[in-house]
Amino acid sequence: MSQRRKFIKQSILGSAIFLPGVTSAYTATPAERSVAGEKPLILSTWNHGLPANADAWAKLKETGSILDAVEAGVRNTELDLTNLSVGLQGLPDREGITTLDASIMTGDGACGSVAFVRQIKHPITLARAVMEKTPHVMIVGEGARQFAIAEGFPIEEEVLSPEAQKAYDKWKVTSQYKPIINIENHDTIGMIGLDANGKLAGSCTTSGLSYKMHGRVGDSPIIGAGLFVDDEVGAATATGLGESIIRICGSFLIVELMRQGRTPQEACEEAVKRLISKNKNIKDIQAGFLAINKDGETGAYAVHPGFNFAKASTSGNLMVDSKSHFKP
Repeated sequence: MSQRRKFIKQSILGSAIFLPGVTSAYTATPAERSVAGEKPLILSTWNHGLPANADAWAKLKETGSILDAVEAGVRNTELDLTNLSVGLQGLPDREGITTLDASIMTGDGACGSVAFVRQIKHPITLARAVMEKTPHVMIVGEGARQFAIAEGFPIEEEVLSPEAQKAYDKWKVTSQYKPIINIENHDTIGMIGLDANGKLAGSCTTSGLSYKMHGRVGDSPIIGAGLFVDDEVGAATATGLGESIIRICGSFLIVELMRQGRTPQEACEEAVKRLISKNKNIKDIQAGFLAINKDGETGAYAVHPGFNFAKASTSGNLMVDSKSHFKP
């Protein structure tokens, strides 16, 4: 039986209550949050995870590939003109230039990423091309752009989106060097997924920290920081201030804690505690983690309140509010 047919067989019971493209924006109840061991399962960060999950779920049903699913899901967000933290419409750096970072990984260790890349509409697809068509893991800057051209990716005009231009003009009035992360629009989308056969994959894409120094790269394209996947254990992804996540190799840390026997929730909570201990001015730093183990159990935790994530399964596509270290 093909992988696709196995997936469809295990999805039949939920097909009546979960249709591709149909989402629910209410917050899950405590009972819904406690559901564990679901397969297939897709998790993604923030409210934009609802439409991203819908596209990922549809792709999983179409091809049976969890890798295809996590790529398709975040491509949705890369095209969302209302999202100022992902894609070419995202807020620019200090020089008024939008640069993008992305990574993708499967549970067998295959991975690819791009960083500080310009004029590419779908950096996640370029990251997959790095993984599948080169001997490298990461290609950055002009080299990533040249690789994209060689692979036939269209090069987009380098013009700020209207909303990004408006925000950038307002920011230039004071040119504050360090935006406060809890207020700043800085919401990476990270997605991790588990198929009916226990195969895992993940993706992460962002336009990065708004008004960053030109050339700055955050955690999203760094394997082990913004994303890590291992079929033997599970997967994790991160969102928030990239520097704080890089300092603790956050996603790798969570997967290794799960390898040692922690639940996904326990692993996320330990990662947040580690992050808090390694970063000063924690009141101005938001970071959140999502995790899933090979059995379909999940976890989520953040530094401050406000982090939420979308969870898609045969039970539906729901928003869930994450717990946090600091309380409201």
